[in-house]
This record gives sequence, C-alpha cells and structure tokens, in this order.
Amino acid sequence: MGIQRVSSKWAKTKVILQNRQLSIFIPETRKYSLEALAELLGIYGTVYVKPDRGTYGSGVMRVEQRTLHLSPSEQQPINDCTPNNELADSEEPVIEQKVMYILRYAKDAEAFSSPQELHAALLPRIRGRIYLIQQGIDLLCRQDRPFDLRVLTQKNLSGAWETTGMLGRVAAPQKVVTNYHSGGSIFSVNDLLKEHMSPGEITTTIQQLKSLGVKIAAQLETAYPGLKEIGLDVAIDPHHDLWLLEVNTLPSIIVFSSFQNKAIYRKIHRYAVAYGRLKSIRSSSVSRHNRAKGR
Repeated sequence: MGIQRVSSKWAKTKVILQNRQLSIFIPETRKYSLEALAELLGIYGTVYVKPDRGTYGSGVMRVEQRTLHLSPSEQQPINDCTPNNELADSEEPVIEQKVMYILRYAKDAEAFSSPQELHAALLPRIRGRIYLIQQGIDLLCRQDRPFDLRVLTQKNLSGAWETTGMLGRVAAPQKVVTNYHSGGSIFSVNDLLKEHMSPGEITTTIQQLKSLGVKIAAQLETAYPGLKEIGLDVAIDPHHDLWLLEVNTLPSIIVFSSFQNKAIYRKIHRYAVAYGRLKSIRSSSVSRHNRAKGR
C-alpha cells in the first residue's frame, strides 16, 4: 500500500476540527466568500487568503483592515483670527476615521476602501478555485521578521506515530510567508525560542509540539489510514500559545540533513525508508554500482 497524500487543506482541517481537544489549536478558517472575508476581517483585523491546494506558500495573501485617523489639519483650522467666543463655544476637533483594506502578496501591497473593492481585486487571483480564509495570528519574530515552526511526525519502525524533527522558518524581509522556497531562512527551534522564553518554558513548548504532532497525526489517520508522515506548520503568538496553521502530507525531509545533529536526520531517513518514502543508502549505492558496471 502506498503512502497516502491529502492535498486539500479544507479536508484536513475538517477532520481535525472533529476532535474538540485539537480544535482549539486551529485558527478560525472558512471557505472564501465576500461575506466570510468581511466578517473575519471585522473580528480579527488580519486574515490570510490561501488556496485550498498548493505548496511552498504559493498563492498565499494577507489582508489587513486598518482604521486611519485623519489629522486635525484636515479639519477647519483654528488660528489667531478666530474670535475668542468661538473658541469658548467650540469643542475639540473631531478626527475623522477611515477604514482601509490592505492586500499583501509576495512583496507587493495594494489598498482598497471597501471589502467589495478588495473582493473584486481578489477574484482574478482566485480564478474560480477553492480558496480559504484563515484568522491571522501575530507571530513571534526574530529581528522584526516573523517565524513559524515545522514539526515532522512519522510512523516509526513499530508503526506508531513519533515526532522526529522540528525546525524554525523565518520569513524573508517583507514576505507574507515563511517558507524556505519563498526565501525564508532555517533556524533551530531553540535558537528562535530562547529570545522569547526561559529554558524551562522552551523545554515545555518543545514537548507540547512533539505531542501535538502525534495527536494531529492520529486524528488525521482516522480519515486517512494510509498516512505515514505529516509536517505541521505551527505558529506561536506573543502569549506563547500554539496555533496549527496547516498540515502537509508530503513534508520536506532533506532539509533536516543540514542540521549539526546528524542523528536526527539518520532517524528520519531510517523511518522514511521503512515505510517506503526513500530508498536506503545501501540499496542506492548498490544500484549505482550495478549501473556503472553495465556501461
């Protein structure tokens, strides 16, 4: 039996939401519509609009609802020519408020004056495909650049779920997403968290991440019994709460080979060979040797 892959983010989200203990980690997520866009912006101020199917952060956009306060200089000025009685009778000038909607994608940004205008600009990008709207989470940052975490969970040699690796991804300057393929940088989780947490809290958070990986995998397996590996994209907000942004059923493995601790990648590779994701190093060497002899 091959390794099962699930490309629909919405399908995976619905399965996880069936588990009340895990649903608390999911930012509010809905299928894209003008109504959902306006409502979630009104509640959260920032949302992400992303394709239901896609990898490497391709097509992900961020939308912000901002209230602009017009300066008092745009009101009727009060100057030395204003009679004293008018000053006495007048109240403080009322600053006008204006709501704007900012669409960010890649390194570009556009501003709109209403959800309807924003929606009209999004439609050519969506092109009739299924898109999702997700509550925006304020991410912890490294040097003013937001980061999230990738947690890798695999079936081990006993057939049980085990979290085998995790890393941090720091967004490229002015980028909406943190993905390595979009210019993000890879860091160890400890290096990123030590700027925000005590050593004890880091230890607790890492244990929570490992446990979350196992629990999410087990929940998804109830609907998709052929899963063998998953990659969780996890955000940590300023209160240090964990948020599950997305689950990838074809997670990158090779990136862990660049880590100083080679034992981590050896275990990841060993498990991937056991369930059929990768060939063993030995069998690959034998195959190359045999091909060379045939020349």
